[in-house]
Amino acid sequence: MSSESMTSDERLWAALRLEPVDRVPIVPTLLPEPAAGLVGLSQAEIASDNAVAVQAFFKAFDAYGGWDNPYMSCYTPVQLQASGVFPLKMKIPGVHLADNAPFQLDEAEVMRPEDYETISEVGFDTFFNKDYLWRITDLAPDAVPEELQKLMVAGGMFLDECAQRDRRPLFLANCMHPFFLLSLMRSMVAFTKDIYYNPDPVEQALERMTSDLIAKQVAIAKQTGINILMCSEERAGAFFFPPKVFERFWWPYTRRIVEAMWQEGIVTLFHLDTCWDKNLSYFKELPRGSFALELDSTTDIFRAKEVLRDHACLKGDVPAALLSIGTPAEVEAYCKRLIDGVGEGSGFILGSGCSVPSDAKPENFRAMIETGKQHRRA
Repeated sequence: MSSESMTSDERLWAALRLEPVDRVPIVPTLLPEPAAGLVGLSQAEIASDNAVAVQAFFKAFDAYGGWDNPYMSCYTPVQLQASGVFPLKMKIPGVHLADNAPFQLDEAEVMRPEDYETISEVGFDTFFNKDYLWRITDLAPDAVPEELQKLMVAGGMFLDECAQRDRRPLFLANCMHPFFLLSLMRSMVAFTKDIYYNPDPVEQALERMTSDLIAKQVAIAKQTGINILMCSEERAGAFFFPPKVFERFWWPYTRRIVEAMWQEGIVTLFHLDTCWDKNLSYFKELPRGSFALELDSTTDIFRAKEVLRDHACLKGDVPAALLSIGTPAEVEAYCKRLIDGVGEGSGFILGSGCSVPSDAKPENFRAMIETGKQHRRA
């Protein structure tokens, strides 16, 4: 392994600030589902017990030599639903699915048109907790606080394990973009009809959700001292919508989020699934270094580097298919290409394209981690 002169946090923040690094930071999106696959546990085992999920992650972390700033991987699927991370019906391994099938999200038209007005009046959290959650969950009302408490305890366990390894999580402030949340809750087709044929209530809900998101996530980042907000979006890019929709229903709220976070010293890390090739130039309107893009291997990350060179950090994008069905030599070659190309001039974090898949080959995952540690740009 080549010599290292920076801590994991120093390396991460140097990349985010577009400064030189001793080696590329390595941050795979390793969640409980792929961790289970890497250490020989079933999906049902990690979906039913927070402690097992945490243990699976750190068993994988240690077995594969560790990396820089981990993703928080301490949840069970039903807790993602109960906390509003995934506001959808779910199918759980060992309950609705086979023991080794990852949990599934069941998107349906659950949110109603009149709910936009309710959200704009009372806020998303109140609407979700008092009304919407009970449309999607099988949990009894008294079980929800219990599940959320289990999640908090598991979070503490995860942080303790990180501290023992001299690591800090990549982020703790975490949200879905308001546009994405509404799309999931209304369902894709219904939401698309709304923005074309009844746009005013949608905009009113987006306005309220954006204001509430900013206040909530600034507080979380300040409380935890980890000044990164992870904001996930899959559907606003040109893969689904033309520029006029993007410019009206996504971009103004995104600018507000990024600029408000940046005023507080918080970098917004966008997790952007699907292809954003035609939207990349918009991000140059945001302050330099105020955001980073985590890409899933459908956006051309090399094109993104051309557009955002010396303006924003990029993270990604070893494809899930490569980790699942490729060879270690293919993984190594692609990682070297990323480090040499996207890593030029700093501003790059090596990671998986979206999550590491639950069926990733152990030897391929190891190749990604080891290549990141050993390869330096010529």
